[in-house]
Amino acid sequence: MTMKKVYIIHENMDWTKHLIKRLEELDVPYEDWDLSKGLLDIQNMPEDGIYYNRMSASSHTRGNRYAPELTDQVLSWLEQKGARVINGTGAVELEVSKLKQYLALEKAGIRTPKTIGAVGKENILKAAEKLDEFPFIIKHNRAGKGLGVRLLYSLDELKDYIYGPDFEDSIDGISLIQQYIRSADGHIIRSEFIGRKYFYAVKVDSSNGFELCPADVCQIGPDGEVISEESKFTIIDRLPEDQIERYETFLKNQNIDIAALEFIIDENGDIYTYDVNTNTNYNDDAETAAGQHAMLELAKYLKRELNRI
Repeated sequence: MTMKKVYIIHENMDWTKHLIKRLEELDVPYEDWDLSKGLLDIQNMPEDGIYYNRMSASSHTRGNRYAPELTDQVLSWLEQKGARVINGTGAVELEVSKLKQYLALEKAGIRTPKTIGAVGKENILKAAEKLDEFPFIIKHNRAGKGLGVRLLYSLDELKDYIYGPDFEDSIDGISLIQQYIRSADGHIIRSEFIGRKYFYAVKVDSSNGFELCPADVCQIGPDGEVISEESKFTIIDRLPEDQIERYETFLKNQNIDIAALEFIIDENGDIYTYDVNTNTNYNDDAETAAGQHAMLELAKYLKRELNRI
């Protein structure tokens, strides 16, 4: 009889090793399952344990173009065979599509920025004309880490960008033209949930751009240099209870167990939620300063779920 384990589904060990460290601290048996490539025999039965999906929408930026597609098939197989899956097919479906995120958020009564999806450069221009708000944002439907996000002030600037050498198309071919929400204080807020329960919120300085990945590895350049000495991330006081309740209900209805929801508060105090991240990472400096450690809490949650089998 095999030992039951926590199986960690991922494509990036840099974002997984911190969880593994915490599982080892708690003596939780685990196995990492790298789905950057692989095979799936659907006649097989899953091994005994729980399966935690940490697949990322930005996998293509690390050369793992088809990892989310493979993960979706693996998660479907696991669920069909009756395995306990944490962040299953519903999570990966939202992870790789911001349009689906916004539709799900709006259905739950959670406000999102006005957004129009477009395929093809002519339609990108038509989308901006239809939005008719300036400035506005262009971003990828399937992205991650804030890659491909640009703030533009005019249609002429958009034309220069999409017909110029710097244009980046989304990996799924869908570009989003989106209402720009001006933050009252230059920050966005990222609220973290573990086991569909609120854990903490972190304020992130967005004054230097939109690439806001909190993971330690994102703060290091390709040659190992530190990109910024000053942390962009600060854990803040608890969010309003009604907002926490809406987010927790949303995650329950979407069958998502671990997630971060990012939002902006504008100059009128209105809240706009613009990202659902189901491959959530945490910033060590901010956690050390606050004395709160989400990977440890996540490892405890996985241990409890494993013991329930």
